[in-house]
Amino acid sequence: MQITEKPLLRIEAFQEKSGIRLEGRGPAAPLARPVLERMNRIFADEKPISTGPDRFIFSTWIPPAPSLAFERMLSAQVAALSRRPVPDQFSIGVMKACPNDCIHCSAPSRQGQILESSLVKSAISQALDMGSYLITFDGGEPMLRGDLPELVSSVDHRAVATSFTSGYHLSAEKARDLKRAGLYAVRISIDSPREDEHDRFRGRAGAYRDALSGVDNALQAGLLVDLFMVTSPHNIDLLEEAFSLAADLGVHELSLYEIVAVGRWASHESEVLSDQDVLRLERFHKDKNHKEGPRVTALPYLLGPQMFGCFAGRRWIHVDGNGEALPCAYMPLSFGNIKDKSLKQIWKDMTSYPWFKGRCSCQMRDTGFREAHRNILVG
Repeated sequence: MQITEKPLLRIEAFQEKSGIRLEGRGPAAPLARPVLERMNRIFADEKPISTGPDRFIFSTWIPPAPSLAFERMLSAQVAALSRRPVPDQFSIGVMKACPNDCIHCSAPSRQGQILESSLVKSAISQALDMGSYLITFDGGEPMLRGDLPELVSSVDHRAVATSFTSGYHLSAEKARDLKRAGLYAVRISIDSPREDEHDRFRGRAGAYRDALSGVDNALQAGLLVDLFMVTSPHNIDLLEEAFSLAADLGVHELSLYEIVAVGRWASHESEVLSDQDVLRLERFHKDKNHKEGPRVTALPYLLGPQMFGCFAGRRWIHVDGNGEALPCAYMPLSFGNIKDKSLKQIWKDMTSYPWFKGRCSCQMRDTGFREAHRNILVG
């Protein structure tokens, strides 16, 4: 199906046995070929969430096609190849409070004032003007923020809005309000497909039931649902169980991230994924995306140097609950506070930082980077 059309370029998507293939036509097609070829290499082992006849959804991480947000995503790929990167993703911690007490929490203190609504909206507007196509609301627990639907509605058609949540307070009414406000997808965190282990990691009995209730309410409201699991040595042997849970719940996607030795986990540098674990996630990603069931997105694989590369400081800005602008939600290296500094200036400083040159895997796993920034990682 045709997923974008410009006066000089049309792009069509084809579903094939091996995955997805994009094809450009028109006078500008030769110029777009390097980008499309790269995306075709990436999409070769991919399974979309849904196809046609009028809408194509690759993933909860990618805007639907056709849409202006999807066209901006393609433009961001061009910008990345031409070394004029834009912050594809902008995430912001809109709530510090959280009912959970996660043993691996990377967030700063959950005490103090939250960011003012006007400040959040201003930051979103600046990110949109800079080219962001994915705006994510983070926490703490975003569902505790009463004006979350209003904040979501400030994300215009240039981007899609998503939100992380533990499922706590994601009631049927809240889910409907968020859908009406324009929310594209929710990412509901799961630390284990086993209830007792999930609750242990979350530090609260009932956390697992909250997650499942949130999934059901979000699906009933018509939202895309991504079951988001942070993989670690503690749960990597449960990938098949996690996939079965995702399939049983009827979610659209299972995303697998990797635990980072930061925040409460900063002293656990030995309890992170090994290179062999990342290869295991890659195999799991490719295998499941050729089978029935929800789409699988193994982010350590997709954000590796042979694929998109790490987004931190290159294609992502994260603003924490205090307003500090970070390269990603798991790298506590501030480039200024949005209360005092424009996002444009922050991005200029961030993309000029010597450590953020070239494509690489997660630098929080790199011993050289960690040693050079030891004071901020343990402070």
